[in-house]
Amino acid sequence: MRPIQMVDTKNQYLKIKNEVDKAVIDVMESTAFINGRPVHEFAANLSAYVGAKHTIPCANGTDALQIAMMALGLQPGDEVITPSFTYIATTEVIALLRLTPVFAEVDAQTFCITAETIEKVITPKTKAIVPVHLYGHAAPMEEIMDLAAKYNLYVIEDNAQAIGCDYTFSDGTKKKTGTIGHIGTTSFYPSKNLGGFGDGGAIFTNDDGLAAMLKMIANHGQNRQYYHDVVGCNSRLDTMQAAILNIKLSHLDEYLDARRNAADFYDKAFTKHPKITIPYRADYSRHVFHQYTIVLNDVDRDGLKQYLADNKIPSMIYYPVPGHKQKMFEQFNVASKPMPVTDWLTERVISLPVHTELDSEQLEFITSKVLEFINR
Repeated sequence: MRPIQMVDTKNQYLKIKNEVDKAVIDVMESTAFINGRPVHEFAANLSAYVGAKHTIPCANGTDALQIAMMALGLQPGDEVITPSFTYIATTEVIALLRLTPVFAEVDAQTFCITAETIEKVITPKTKAIVPVHLYGHAAPMEEIMDLAAKYNLYVIEDNAQAIGCDYTFSDGTKKKTGTIGHIGTTSFYPSKNLGGFGDGGAIFTNDDGLAAMLKMIANHGQNRQYYHDVVGCNSRLDTMQAAILNIKLSHLDEYLDARRNAADFYDKAFTKHPKITIPYRADYSRHVFHQYTIVLNDVDRDGLKQYLADNKIPSMIYYPVPGHKQKMFEQFNVASKPMPVTDWLTERVISLPVHTELDSEQLEFITSKVLEFINR
């Protein structure tokens, strides 16, 4: 049996090695390392794939969130609602821009914030909502967008973990996550479902005015060289990464199918076990399984993690310390606000390997060891 990886980027690369190597050599020979033709080609192809009118590539997913908030003209003290149960990048950019993070509780099944939990923390200072499509499952965007319209709020989708996820509305229409809110953001960190060979990110919008502002902010606040209309930053997707991502984008649907197949294998092994809650799949969301995260019931999670490690099976806990308990947010007094579902989940979730290169032998070994520990 091949060694089991949490994310097997090497074997994924080997399958497309010839394509990638040629693309990299082409970039080196062109010497257009910044803003070369592959950047524009990738942006156009990604727009077509997700169904966004505008795609603005940038340096990473964190920059994407920051640029989105800057483009909306949010001012210091404005409140931005987001989950505490997410990676810190979602929330740190709020504080970085001197905005006020307000944490909403998540749903115990989807791990995402909901219109109901968001509405409970809306105040006259609230200006935006940042739902996170955690682990590859969509937040309930139809209800969130209705709520945003009711209170005249912006919605920025954090789609870093759910690129390619289909969202089905109540009338049967479908959109990709990241294209439903006013702005969507994503990351191309190597472990992502669409991952580069380094950092990268992108911003989506269907609004022409917002697109122009996003492009300016990402390019030092200029829309023509040396004329700077707004305060911006320097956030670019380099040509090499764009060339690689353009190739991987053409394989994205098969990558997602491979992840779903691995998840189906896990589901079948764990679905009837009373001490394991498998990932929920809402009818409106076609899960893309950036992570396969189970909730343990009356199980020694640390013991299981160590037992898997002893058997050379990696696992991860995403995320052991939620945002409202992070030291960086002490100034906002968020730890005093009860977040029982978030706290409950952070003590019980564990993520198992799920990626494009898992085979049945590896999956059988992983599931057998998980059950072996829990049943002993």
